[in-house]
Amino acid sequence: MNERYENGWKTLMEVDGEGGKRVIESLKDIAPDIGKYVIEFAFGDIYTREGLNLQQKQLVTISSLTTQGGCEPQLNVHINAALNVGLTPHEIVEAITHCIPYTGFPRVLNAIFIAKQVFTERELTVTLK
Repeated sequence: MNERYENGWKTLMEVDGEGGKRVIESLKDIAPDIGKYVIEFAFGDIYTREGLNLQQKQLVTISSLTTQGGCEPQLNVHINAALNVGLTPHEIVEAITHCIPYTGFPRVLNAIFIAKQVFTERELTVTLK
């Protein structure tokens, strides 16, 4: 293994844990190179860049996936990742809510329902303010 792969794998495990491992495993029999690209490029090159901490990177990722729409499976992974790196359910909900003026209610509602599902699975509640 090369250094990019090793750094990427370490970062993937820190951020996504078992969820990330499952994604990579699910690609082995159909598109192993995509798994390699996720590890080396996304997590080895991009996630290891300085300038933003892992919490900030997850907020950007959640916002991006929300505004794209149709990314609910990846939202599930990254909402879990956001919790893994220390974001609170309230912070995640606020990031998604902030997307309403830029992307509209349908995509935000889809993202909120994924967040609700993740919070329920992890037995977390949102502290309303």
